[in-house]
Amino acid sequence: MTAAVVTGLGITAPNGLGTEEFWKATLAGESGLGPVTRFDASQYPSRIAGEVTGYVAEDHIPSRLMPQTDHMTRLALTAADWALKDAGIDTDELPQYGIGVVTAASGGAVEFGQRELQNLWSKGKEYVSAYQSFAWFYAVNTGQISIRHKLRGPSGVLLTEQAGGIDAIGHARRHIRKGFPAVIAGGVDAAICPWGWVPQIASGLMSTVDDPTRAYLPFAAEAGGYVPGEGGAILLVEEAGSAAARGAGHVYGEIAGYAATLDPAPGSGRPPGLRRAAENALADAGITPEDIDVVFADASGVPDLDRAESQALTELFGPAGVPVTAPKTMTGRLLAGGAALDAATALLALRDGVIPPTAHVTTPAPEHTIDLVTEAREADLRTALVLARGHGGFNAALVVRRTT
Repeated sequence: MTAAVVTGLGITAPNGLGTEEFWKATLAGESGLGPVTRFDASQYPSRIAGEVTGYVAEDHIPSRLMPQTDHMTRLALTAADWALKDAGIDTDELPQYGIGVVTAASGGAVEFGQRELQNLWSKGKEYVSAYQSFAWFYAVNTGQISIRHKLRGPSGVLLTEQAGGIDAIGHARRHIRKGFPAVIAGGVDAAICPWGWVPQIASGLMSTVDDPTRAYLPFAAEAGGYVPGEGGAILLVEEAGSAAARGAGHVYGEIAGYAATLDPAPGSGRPPGLRRAAENALADAGITPEDIDVVFADASGVPDLDRAESQALTELFGPAGVPVTAPKTMTGRLLAGGAALDAATALLALRDGVIPPTAHVTTPAPEHTIDLVTEAREADLRTALVLARGHGGFNAALVVRRTT
């Protein structure tokens, strides 16, 4: 079977812009969580977020694109540029129909859409930008990346909320196996504005704690919800033979296994689908639970959901059977960008032989019989399992494997 490998990473995260800056901060346990600054959240019950700071769009985005792009899309374009540069790929030298783009989305560019709707309501239709016709659209990141780099290969967008980043990478591997040399894949999201904030509050899953160090504590006794964030990761997924033929500078690892499931209807009496997704991803990779060296958890921060995940991990690996980490405690849950960032983080962990910490959590609650990594831990890592769940019952699992 054709192997799909990752040769480029582009990361825009609340605790670091660029792969190495993000990775250094993550290993040091440096958090990007803090009070919301992108809008006045003082009247809302939830007021903490993971915001991407220090990003100046004009330094990365051509002036002609500024009026037609949302903050989310600018971050995605920047991450895609970085991933291509990291991979050493010049898209002008490859067949224009040979590279595809698959990204994940949670709902589109809501900040852009909110601004234009406010113009419509307060000023009139003549004040609404013509770019509103597509700038808000959930497929806009895929479209803008493909247009910017003249990529006409198979493209798409996956809408499975916080599971989407893994689903996009899994879909990219399908294209690689069909014979396409490379696919840009992953997810970048940004919804820190009232329009993006209120639906998350309505879910009842968000934390209402105002202390950034105590607001998001997955698997802890004090867990009380999640903190949203913005950003994510774009990966360059490439056919292994193609990467070798062009002399790729480095390979972060192989996309060895992937699976997705959907939870059964509430009240059905059937178990959640996360464990089944993990088992199917392991089977897809041709390995057993004993082969996994570390798990990057979904880490909801919601007690019932944390309990379901730790139970699935205990059933699959045994009590404290494998190190488990949740570095997203330093970024918040990034909607469609979160799982892609976890996949990128897992590849960096394999590269350097170190498991990043779960920040702010000193020890898991007794009900969670997992080996939660709370300080950076050196280890001989070859294979990692990345888990993600999206609101609405989506589950996704990804196995990444070191190739050297």
